[in-house]
Amino acid sequence: MKSSGIGGQAVMEGIMMKNGDTFALAVRLPDGKIQVEPGEYKGFVKGKRLLELPFIRGVFNFIDSMVLGIRTLTRSADIALEAEKAAEAAKKTAGESGEDNSESVVGSSTKDEKKSGDNGLLMALTVVLAIAMAVGLFMVLPVLIASPLKRLGAGTFLITLTEGVIRLVLFFLYVKLISKMEDIQRVFMYHGAEHKCINCIEHGLELNVENVRKSSRLHKRCGTSFLLLVMLVSLLVFMFVRVETVWLRVVSRIVLLPVIAGVSYEVLKLAGRSDAPIIQLISKPGLMMQKLTTKEPDDSMIEVAISAVEAVFDWRKFIEEAKEE
Repeated sequence: MKSSGIGGQAVMEGIMMKNGDTFALAVRLPDGKIQVEPGEYKGFVKGKRLLELPFIRGVFNFIDSMVLGIRTLTRSADIALEAEKAAEAAKKTAGESGEDNSESVVGSSTKDEKKSGDNGLLMALTVVLAIAMAVGLFMVLPVLIASPLKRLGAGTFLITLTEGVIRLVLFFLYVKLISKMEDIQRVFMYHGAEHKCINCIEHGLELNVENVRKSSRLHKRCGTSFLLLVMLVSLLVFMFVRVETVWLRVVSRIVLLPVIAGVSYEVLKLAGRSDAPIIQLISKPGLMMQKLTTKEPDDSMIEVAISAVEAVFDWRKFIEEAKEE
């Protein structure tokens, strides 16, 4: 299997696919049509050499993926709002004139730009708050829960191990909880469609609904696998970071987070291009977790995913080149 290098993200009723500096957002509109918006995102780091340095690049790529994710998620929400307004306007116009003008009223991507910008700022602030809460929940809270074990005579090793286990349990419970939400389930179905498309072309199959449908919804380069790797790598790293004071333990967890993210990114990147037994073993926990964060999509979702892929990636050329290697 050859890695395509493309990646994506599920959004509201759609998918964003990225290939290099180009990306495409494909969203299913209420009238059944697929709206595809191509774009370019070069990242906030101007010196591209930083993105080539092992362990360093993981941190910047993670930030870039967040920024682009916020942008496309916000845009997908705007598209849904525009479509809703267009439908209401069409009904009102049809009621006044006795004609159906829904075709001419569907919103364009440039409509209400100021409001879109305001929504983008609100989304950015929301995500920053979410990140702060995630750090507090998965990095700080486990330290606070495990620290009282010291009064019971537990050593540093046992306290750190307990902290890591608590971190993993909290992460699992969080994923399990949100996977039960109805709206999130649809996002997870699109997430599955994204993975299935990538798996389809990386296994040398023609990109069509039938082939995508029978492809796996689990992929080793998934963001879910990355987050789980962060949890596991943090457990190993903190085993060697011996800090007795509680507040210093909290600070060390936050300060070392970029290092942990960098290491996790390199492991994930290696997993995407290797089928070695040890890599398969390392990837297995993340793949198991993806059974919660991905769901089997319907054919309409697969069509959206295919549209997003074809807007940024020449899968026919990729398959031909893979056959020649």
